[in-house]
Order: sequence, then structure tokens, then C-alpha cells
Amino acid sequence: MNKTVLIIDDDDMLRKTLANGLRDNGFDVLTAQSAESAEQILSRISVDAIVLDRMMTGKDGLTFLREMRKSGLQTPTIMLTAMTGPENAIDGLSGGANDYLAKPFQLRELVLRLNNIIRHDTTSGNKLPDGLVFTDDEFFVSSPDGTPRILALSGEEKKLLYNLTMPVGNVVPAQPMVAKRLRNKLNVVLSGIDIITIRGRGYKLIEIRTPQNKDGE
Repeated sequence: MNKTVLIIDDDDMLRKTLANGLRDNGFDVLTAQSAESAEQILSRISVDAIVLDRMMTGKDGLTFLREMRKSGLQTPTIMLTAMTGPENAIDGLSGGANDYLAKPFQLRELVLRLNNIIRHDTTSGNKLPDGLVFTDDEFFVSSPDGTPRILALSGEEKKLLYNLTMPVGNVVPAQPMVAKRLRNKLNVVLSGIDIITIRGRGYKLIEIRTPQNKDGE
């Protein structure tokens, strides 16, 4: 069954181009030229993913997304924007975006990212551990105030973490020093995960659950 995507963008040409491109790639597509019209669509129809422009006339995309998340609607969403840079990606992620794609972009990349966030939404085994987000080719972690910040990794460390988490449970060969450095960095910012050694095979990311006492506290 084809997945249904809602495109929200006030640029008529871009909206139509994206709609045609996504249909050619096997998606069913709905379109809205404003956040306000998108709200009417979503009040009547359930979709599998949303492609959302950030800068729109009327209600902007980030405001729309925050209000949607506050209402409880968790539809996977990719935010599109001409505003580049880590600080803008952080704004999008903080607002509830699952991914963030800077303009200009290739249709193929959008298709891959859509398939990725839809798959992550429907397959629990592919979800990243709590507090860890991957988007715009960077890993982010939640700071104490809940705002995502970039996890500073070397190229080798980022590649290892990507392979360990896509999906979580992969056993990945790596240089011991790279695995050690990554483990140390993760242990500083995330208490719920660790990297263990699988003898003769490599390394594996595991989630650590805090044991409860007999009273369930």
C-alpha cells in the first residue's frame, strides 16, 4: 500500500514539482498552500508523513509544527528550509521535526529521508535511543533544558555510531580506540546507553534500563 504524504508549502511551483516527483516515486500525495489549510486536511485525514516548508506567509511552518505536536499529533515530519546552519536545524528539531532538509536539495534525497522517517515510525527496532537524534548528517543529543545540541564526533566516530544505530542492535567491527572514544563521549551525555564488545565480531550499542527496587520506586 502506498504511503500518503502531505506537502505544505506556499510556493506553488515547488509544491507541484514535489507532488509530481513523490507520486512518481510511489507515494500518494496531498498538498496544502498554507498551514491553515493543512490544519483542515489533518482534521479529516490521517497521513503517513508531512513535508513542511518553514518560511510561509500566514502561520510559519515552525509555529504550525509546535502547535501540531502540542495537540498530540506525532505524524513524522521533514522540515524544508532555505535557512541553513546547525542553529536552524536545532530550532526545527526542538519544534518537533523528525528531519530537517536544507534547500536546494535533490528529490532522491527527500524520498530516502521520507522512507527513513516512515520506517522509523512504524518499526520500533529502528528507533534511536531516547535523547539521541540523527538529521542533516549530524547526531544531536538533548541538553538539560531539552534543547538538542550537536554531538561533537570525528568522522570515524560518527560513522561508527551511525552503523551501530541503523538499526540499534547491529554488531559493527571498528578500531578499538575509535570505539573507546565514542563510548566515552556517549557516556558523558547519555546515561541510558553503552557500547559493549562482542568478542571476535565488533561492538554493539545497548540501552541500559534503570533497575527498580522491590517497591517499584
